[in-house]
Amino acid sequence: MLHGLWSPGAGLLVWRDDESDRLPDSPLARAVANGKFRHRATVLQPSSETEQIRAQAFTPLATAEVLLGTDWDEGLASDLIYLRHVARGLDRWVRAGRVVPEVYRAEGEWWTRWRLVGGERQRAWLAELAAAMPPVQRQLGPASQILADFVAELTDPIARDLIGLDDHGSHPLIESLIGGDPLIRGTQALARSFDTWRTSLTVDEPELVLRLLEPDDDEADLRDDVLWRLEVCLRPEGEAPQPIPVRNADPVLLRIAVRKLGEAIAAYPRLRDVPSDPHSLDLLLPTSVVTDLVVHGALELRANGIGLLLPRSWGSIAAPSLRLKVESPTVVAANTSVVGMNELVTYNWQLAVGYTVLTADEMARLIHAKSDLVRLRGHWVQADHAALAKAAKFVAAHTGEGTLNDLIGQFGAADPPPVPVMEVTATGWAQTLLDVDRKPAEVAVPAGLNAELRPYQRRGLDWLSFMSTLGIGGVLADDMGLGKTVQLLALLEHERAAHPTLLVCPMSVVGNWQREASRFTPDLRVQVHHGSGRLAGEELAQAVASADLVITTYALVAKDFEQLKELTWDRVVLDEAQHVKNAGTAQSKAVRSVPARHRIALTGTPVENRLEELRAILDFANPKMLGSPQSFRAKFAIPIEREHDDNAAARLRTITSPFVLRRVKTDPTVISDLPDKFEMTMRANLTEEQAALYRAIVDEMLKQIDKSEGMSRKGAVLAALTRLKQVCNHPAHFLGDGSNVLRRGKHRSGKLGLVEDIVESVLADDEKALLFTQFREFGEMVTPYLRDRFDVDVPFLHGGVSKRGRDSMVTKFQGEDGPPLMLLSLKAGGTGLNLTAANHVVHLDRWWNPAVENQATDRAFRIGQRKDVQVRKLICVGTVEERIDEMLASKQELADLAVGSGESWVTELSTDQLRDLLSLGADAVGE
Repeated sequence: MLHGLWSPGAGLLVWRDDESDRLPDSPLARAVANGKFRHRATVLQPSSETEQIRAQAFTPLATAEVLLGTDWDEGLASDLIYLRHVARGLDRWVRAGRVVPEVYRAEGEWWTRWRLVGGERQRAWLAELAAAMPPVQRQLGPASQILADFVAELTDPIARDLIGLDDHGSHPLIESLIGGDPLIRGTQALARSFDTWRTSLTVDEPELVLRLLEPDDDEADLRDDVLWRLEVCLRPEGEAPQPIPVRNADPVLLRIAVRKLGEAIAAYPRLRDVPSDPHSLDLLLPTSVVTDLVVHGALELRANGIGLLLPRSWGSIAAPSLRLKVESPTVVAANTSVVGMNELVTYNWQLAVGYTVLTADEMARLIHAKSDLVRLRGHWVQADHAALAKAAKFVAAHTGEGTLNDLIGQFGAADPPPVPVMEVTATGWAQTLLDVDRKPAEVAVPAGLNAELRPYQRRGLDWLSFMSTLGIGGVLADDMGLGKTVQLLALLEHERAAHPTLLVCPMSVVGNWQREASRFTPDLRVQVHHGSGRLAGEELAQAVASADLVITTYALVAKDFEQLKELTWDRVVLDEAQHVKNAGTAQSKAVRSVPARHRIALTGTPVENRLEELRAILDFANPKMLGSPQSFRAKFAIPIEREHDDNAAARLRTITSPFVLRRVKTDPTVISDLPDKFEMTMRANLTEEQAALYRAIVDEMLKQIDKSEGMSRKGAVLAALTRLKQVCNHPAHFLGDGSNVLRRGKHRSGKLGLVEDIVESVLADDEKALLFTQFREFGEMVTPYLRDRFDVDVPFLHGGVSKRGRDSMVTKFQGEDGPPLMLLSLKAGGTGLNLTAANHVVHLDRWWNPAVENQATDRAFRIGQRKDVQVRKLICVGTVEERIDEMLASKQELADLAVGSGESWVTELSTDQLRDLLSLGADAVGE
């Protein structure tokens, strides 16, 4: 007679009580006859004593084969018949598809196996088997544990045998599930996802659903003793949830409900100590538990596959918000009444919950409620009780009368609106200013304007005229190339003010303003205040008095401030207004101090790096509107830039949107006939010479920073960054030794070799290109090389070129027979120029500031461009250039951090982080 028991860790142990008996032929008998009895089985004898008997051990795979292959009972003891019965049951479950994969880790590797999916029927089957387990098997431990181990070990080989080993898939997971090999790409996340999926499969049992019911008491939100019913339901697949009574319930369903309710309580323990209904499984929750259930418990229950049904009206928490109504008088005829930021307005704050604006009585009721669950107009509402109370106090304290400046100041005060301001409505002149969807009254395009304005430019003229009529400063922040120049010139031609406009701009675009004024508004009297022979004293005063537009530069405003502030100006305009983003510089202070009736800032990038730049520009347009730099930093910059405070961002948008008109080229409603722009990053390998220099610089820097700290350490890092950029450009750029660009006819720089290929392609197509570099010395090295290599003129526009020279370069390049290439330094040529003759832009080295690079690209990608613009950004493989480019491209939030303070963020990295960022990659050097 054959006996057997299952021993966890050892497998199936089989022994014979009489070796003389002849066994019927079967897989099990043959295995026993040919096997070796090397193991010991502990067998319980009828005398209740145990005996060690020699036995043969079978692996789980062999166990499945011999048990399922044996069809007769003759010669088998009841203990072995029992195990065969369990194996046959497992075979039926597997053939019915009631198995799922599992991923687990053992012996330092990830593995896969098949296991039963679970369910009430499987649990009932296992419970019956545990009760019928033979005594000889029970001696090794609790019946349920022995049986669970046997089922887990045999399910997998049975499933693999049914699938078949010849049907291998191409995916590593399929390979592992079929072949039994380790899973190469296993992870904890993958294992967790399979566990979550398995627990979500109900198979043949209904799902537990908890349904929260509202109390009927109208005053429940004002009482502490109210109880909410949490109804315990079961939901069979495809049916509605059904409550489970204690009496007269189906015993199987009741057992399922009790078990699953225990799982829910384990997932969310706050349900453990609440009272229950004696006639059902329902729980009775105090309001405090209900509040926590909705906010936190629902997530825990959902994560454990337990459904929670909230009342229909509770789709989401009803967030409190503020509404602002502003009343102002109607402006009289244009140019007869200047309102300005100090005009009195009446403002009325309102508090809303969701879409419901509350009355004073409702606010008082909500404030006195006992929890975040309140009854409002017959419906229960979830609302943040603390936020409601703060908002109600704000409404009571700030409704009244004051100037527009006072009203704006409330958004950045010590006690700003505590909840988002969702809507601003107004009457009178304030309606057009504050309602972003309301367009200003149209003004006639002046007859003296020699240009056909596009629709968005017409709106820009209307808006500028409206802001001028009010005497309120504005920021025209259209994208580069959308025609800010012509919109301002149209305004000057429309108004023909008694006093001139002072326009301040970078030196590089003075000539452009002269040409555009002469072209679009030839009747405007234009005076240029620039150069060593510029007018002064009485001559300057007379020239200004007889002019409509006076053009000067930022540097000269600071130099000639004492003269300029004594003259009478109708308006001061800043072109490329980002030049005053640092409010503490002499030129920023000077332009703010020139007195004028009206102020306009023109910029394509109101925020290049930091929000403080927006504050500085708006502070020029409307002084003190956003407070001091310190208060703005505390109330807006830090909460938005560091803490990502959505409420602070919304408040800033509400304040600034009436004073900033922003349109972008990529918006098809703004401009539909601008060609496409295609941006691409092109990678060059370093030469051996470049790689050796690169490694030497990194090694030297790491040695220096180990011995230094503070400013000395920062200086060493920044100096190394500059040198690494120079090496990536060309060895001769870094060495500064005037050595040749080529050596023995071969390129010493992989990047310059790539530039040569790009230029050759551009010239072959008879097109033009702009090449930008941040290093003047590199431009002076590249220019003669390209000139000689391609036998073409290559002008180089940089900070040392005079105004006359710049104007000549631009005019020639834009001409049909002009040079096909122009090299520009990023600072001198990155703004204000119109170079649409080119439809290729190449950034030779990276500035690591997307806004600055986009400004440079916009010299070609602007109105007047007729071809698609191709933008190429060159970087070297395996270097700091490539790593920072990946950071900027993959995560814009990190890009914002990186450019927030130029390149200085790199200096804050640890030595290990610097080594990772700067060290040369293995793939840096080409073949």
